[in-house]
Amino acid sequence: MRFWDASALAPLYVAQTRTRACRARIKQDPDAVLWWGSRLECVSAFCRLHREGALSADDLDGAIRALETDMEGWREVQPSEALRREAVRLLRVHALRAADAQQLAAAVIAADRIPGRLPFVCEDRRLIQAAQKEGFTIVR
Repeated sequence: MRFWDASALAPLYVAQTRTRACRARIKQDPDAVLWWGSRLECVSAFCRLHREGALSADDLDGAIRALETDMEGWREVQPSEALRREAVRLLRVHALRAADAQQLAAAVIAADRIPGRLPFVCEDRRLIQAAQKEGFTIVR
């Protein structure tokens, strides 16, 4: 079981530099854990690629459908007051954006506040640095 940031999920559905590595990794992790907002972050990335002309309308629809299908089998960390408090703490400690603070807070909650318990799959440099400082082992 690993925590998957949206930056590592998106390449599963649209061709990117890290797609092959991410797809190989997810095959080894059928019990993926992710933040409740990851679906929205991924769809946002897919729509941006479509607007930029890098993704056709059919590919956009296919990526969204595949993401939604896969998410049915994964565990989502739901929004909560504890998660919000943790995200606020992380914003005060690390140079993170709000969405990244929520991702990392969800990982902290999923790890029962013991980051060494849950590997963190991520492709975002700033979030990787914060996660490492919090004690997570990063998987790339």
